[in-house]
Amino acid sequence: MNAIVQNQITPVVRSHLDFKLNEIPRFWFGGDPFITRMFDALSLTFPDGERYFIQSVRLFRDQITDPDLKQRVADFIRQEAQHGIAHDQMNQVMKEQGMPVDLFIRRLTKIFKFELEQRSPQYNIAMTAAAEHLTALMAETFYNKKETLRDAHPYVRALFAWHAIEEMEHRDVAFDVMKQVGNVPESTRKFTLAWTTLLMLGFTIYRTNVMLEYDGFTPLQRLKMNIRGLPWFLGKNGIFRKMGKQYRDWFNKDFHPNQHPVIAQYDVWVKTLEETGDPIAAGEAFWQAAKD
Repeated sequence: MNAIVQNQITPVVRSHLDFKLNEIPRFWFGGDPFITRMFDALSLTFPDGERYFIQSVRLFRDQITDPDLKQRVADFIRQEAQHGIAHDQMNQVMKEQGMPVDLFIRRLTKIFKFELEQRSPQYNIAMTAAAEHLTALMAETFYNKKETLRDAHPYVRALFAWHAIEEMEHRDVAFDVMKQVGNVPESTRKFTLAWTTLLMLGFTIYRTNVMLEYDGFTPLQRLKMNIRGLPWFLGKNGIFRKMGKQYRDWFNKDFHPNQHPVIAQYDVWVKTLEETGDPIAAGEAFWQAAKD
């Protein structure tokens, strides 16, 4: 049995951050269309996903009596709202590239509306806590080693760095709401991570291929891209396989997000942003401080 290691960070709401996303090239990940569109497809989910997370937590807000958790919920909501705004800007860039962003968003809106109206509050807070577990692992997954995002454009790399930092700051909020007032069965908690993972992976691969089609690539070209590109994410040495242990910790009965350590260069990002006020400089310093 693992004891809970208190690696809690106080959420800090940061707004009006400019990542200059209108200046990024079409295929911003080293000119690789497939990897670029995989990250783009992931980004597409965030604005509506963040709003869903906020609504799921708000279902329990009136039941929270702990002042500390109340404050962390308030900060969580404000942070998630800022994430939605930033990724809306990235979605606008994709829209200007001719991507069917509105179609994707309409489908997402219907899905989240259905979940909130047809599923129980317990199910929704468990889905949110599970999704937060996944997104909190982004910091370690994408930024632990410099080589992972070496070919990414610095502006997009900075956007994902900021998002990863704040996901790590509030990684325990939805989980604590679920545990303290959610009354969620263990079977539901465990199921939702597996289900969220399958949904996120399936939708991301689907949207990636739709966007590649809009980019003008033929079915054969797209097939070759998938064969070559998917192992980068899901292969034996893929980036998502590297987070396997922390991912599986969720299924331990006594799991808590704060058992996981904070990424080593967290303070580098915070200090650089405080000194420069520039999220791009902070993202670059954060990435440069990663392991070689």
